[in-house]
Amino acid sequence: MPVMGDGMPHRWLDEAAFVRLRDSVPAVAEEAVATIVREVPSYSRAFTGAMGAAIRSAVQLALVNFLELARSGNTGSAAEPIAPSTAGAYELGRGEARSGRSMDALLAAYRVGARVSWRGLSHEAVAAGVSAQTLGSFAELVFAYIDALSAASLAGHADELRLLGRARERERERLAVMVVRGAQETALAEVAVRAEWTPPRTLTAVLLPEGQARAVLGSLDGRTLIASTDLPGVAEGQAVLLVPDLAGRDRERLLRQLDGRGAIVGPERPWLQARSSFTRVVRGQSLPRPVGRATLDTDTQLVTLLLNADPEALADLAEQALAPLTGQRPATRARLEETLRAWLLLHGRRELVAEALYVHPQTVRYRMAQLRELFGDRLDDPEEVLRLTLALAGTRPAAPPGATAGAAAAAAAGAAQRPHGAQRAAAAQAAQLSTSLRRKVR
Repeated sequence: MPVMGDGMPHRWLDEAAFVRLRDSVPAVAEEAVATIVREVPSYSRAFTGAMGAAIRSAVQLALVNFLELARSGNTGSAAEPIAPSTAGAYELGRGEARSGRSMDALLAAYRVGARVSWRGLSHEAVAAGVSAQTLGSFAELVFAYIDALSAASLAGHADELRLLGRARERERERLAVMVVRGAQETALAEVAVRAEWTPPRTLTAVLLPEGQARAVLGSLDGRTLIASTDLPGVAEGQAVLLVPDLAGRDRERLLRQLDGRGAIVGPERPWLQARSSFTRVVRGQSLPRPVGRATLDTDTQLVTLLLNADPEALADLAEQALAPLTGQRPATRARLEETLRAWLLLHGRRELVAEALYVHPQTVRYRMAQLRELFGDRLDDPEEVLRLTLALAGTRPAAPPGATAGAAAAAAAGAAQRPHGAQRAAAAQAAQLSTSLRRKVR
């Protein structure tokens, strides 16, 4: 804590003057307190009751410490005589921070107290026969002493704000972890109060590298929560942001802001149910990632997420639904699966199926004849068609035996050169899956 500097005269007050001034301290302190209450209204309540008595005692102690300093002069460090007062001033500053107030009122109180105290003490000093030269030095000491007390309070205020900030940050991170773990509403509400966090309507989970999370945090809603430890299903070095009230354009804006940061964005959920948004982004880690570090919006991947919710069940479904293809050569089976998938998703429109597969319509007709022979009436049964659609949407044909990386690359290059109509048709397969499923369920 700050102390007063050196360079003060020795023995400003003799013993007689010291005793007279000390005897006047209670009256001077009372006048100082009354003036502070009158001129600094925010302290009017603080100076009443038991707290008021304690403050009056503290003011008297500060004045006595000051007189001790004036009597002893500067034979050594000034820190020792005023140490009790600066310690008290430091705690006053901390108290102001804890109450949520700035230092303005306390510093104003110091200025008022210094003025009133100087007036009362100087009157007694003159009556005690203190010389004009000593009285001038006495005045300097009064205001140097107030400066020391002010500096101590400022230090206490700043230190407490740092402590409170760290404590609030810890509580908010704890709240984030509790939210993603699905804690009870009462427990969440208690921690939210301690964290000084006003709950929003909704929260949206965002999973991304911790460094990237810290980088964007300052530009988001001030209520955004962050958690980077103790998160189930999240690898070390990753963090989760819980962003308030992200809907419509706000969500679009966030997606643009996150582009290039390798983020996965979950759905918007009521804040007490935000665990489901977190669960979604954790599951999103298993999805194919966009090119580079583009943002993955799980709202656009609902079909894939649904189909991959239970891989074992999907595998069993595929085995049952595609049983008629058992025994076919791998290359033949791959072609038939590919054709049946396109035929189901494109509602049997042969021209579109041909474009999607980049084959002749007659080839589609020939393959569908094979499939009709293998599946029989199943292809006309809505329930069976639904099973096949799900099974084929969740699988991809196996590569024929002997396929090489070079052949795969050539196939990819060929696909890139397909006519625009074929590209559109191929893209339409995925886009129509959701509609197809809904129609088949009805």
